[in-house]
Amino acid sequence: MRAEPSTTGTPSPTAGTPATRTGDTPPPDVSEVAPPDQVPPPAAGAVASASDRGARIAAVVIAYGWHLLVSLPAVLLNWSELRWPWVVGGGWLAVALAGAVAAWRLLRDAPLPAGPLVVGLLVVDAAVFPASGERFLFLSANWGWGTVGWFAVLFLWGRPLRQLVATITAGAVIALVAVLARGADAADLSRYAMYVYGVAVLPLALAVGAATLTTLAAERAHAASAGAAVTAQRLAATHAQRERRDRLALVDATAGEILADLAAGRADPADPAVQRRCALAAARLRRLIAESDDVPDPLLHELRASADLAERRGVVVDLAVVGSPPPLPVEVRRRLVEPLAAGLAGARDRTRLTVVAGPDHVEISLIAPEQGILEDVTSGWTDDTVGYEHVRDGEVGWTRTRWRGR
Repeated sequence: MRAEPSTTGTPSPTAGTPATRTGDTPPPDVSEVAPPDQVPPPAAGAVASASDRGARIAAVVIAYGWHLLVSLPAVLLNWSELRWPWVVGGGWLAVALAGAVAAWRLLRDAPLPAGPLVVGLLVVDAAVFPASGERFLFLSANWGWGTVGWFAVLFLWGRPLRQLVATITAGAVIALVAVLARGADAADLSRYAMYVYGVAVLPLALAVGAATLTTLAAERAHAASAGAAVTAQRLAATHAQRERRDRLALVDATAGEILADLAAGRADPADPAVQRRCALAAARLRRLIAESDDVPDPLLHELRASADLAERRGVVVDLAVVGSPPPLPVEVRRRLVEPLAAGLAGARDRTRLTVVAGPDHVEISLIAPEQGILEDVTSGWTDDTVGYEHVRDGEVGWTRTRWRGR
């Protein structure tokens, strides 16, 4: 087979009998089960991602709800009575700004400089306790009690839980130093223990709960992805089985009749007509085998398979291809190729096969000396999926099939 570039369109006959033709509409979907490449991929991980984002939003809302609705009013109402009000207010603002940066990056899944943020948070916390004064040690104006835990959750999101525990523990140590520095009694230590418990348990519960929900969501997403993969494999197996069954039926219809005639003695192998029937059956079988091959361009692959069979009989096949055929269903490819394969099966000496293709059209033509075996190729077509024309001028036949997308 000789392939050569071409810059011309599909050749047409100059004389002959009128053409028979069908329309040019794209094929219907004849399979009940979608091919595996049409199964939509599962949204694996989407549930886990949504769960984690919801927990992040909740952490931001709680931290700023505490900072704005509890700490800020207490600082403003007791401003004049604080020991160093500007230290308390400046620390509050610094933590609010650092938290805003952390929240912005957290909600966009950007990495956080957790180390500097946590160190800064603890430094501000250590300054706020003495700046508030002894009178406000256990009051809301000393906002260091609750703020450390909630903002530590923001700064350490996604990191090991032990880092959050260590940060809250450091905040508790700072508070203990402040309590002991004023000469604490048993009542103060009891209040201290209650405060530490209250401000530590809730942030830790949020962090642990968010991590647990995200893990469970990831496991559910993984299970759903695995189930979708099993479903896709089942659909692929069903589709492959259906194609094999259809192909076996076609093979039986193609070769069964002639083989039965030969076996029963109704056909003479020396008869030229029987030889032409055998050649046509062989061409169809070769094309059906080529249909199942996994190749980048199945249409050209099936045409080359038919041309190769003709070349084995000594026929010279000139193949010219213009453009790249689009992906086509098996039924369309089958109807495009089968009349040309039949022509190649009955060709003598030399033939020319031309393919002109674009994104929404394919035309294939064959010019060849023939022996009159094309009359029954399209007799079983029941729709206008693929257009077909055949003209014969003496011993030279011109055959064209075409498909146009809508």
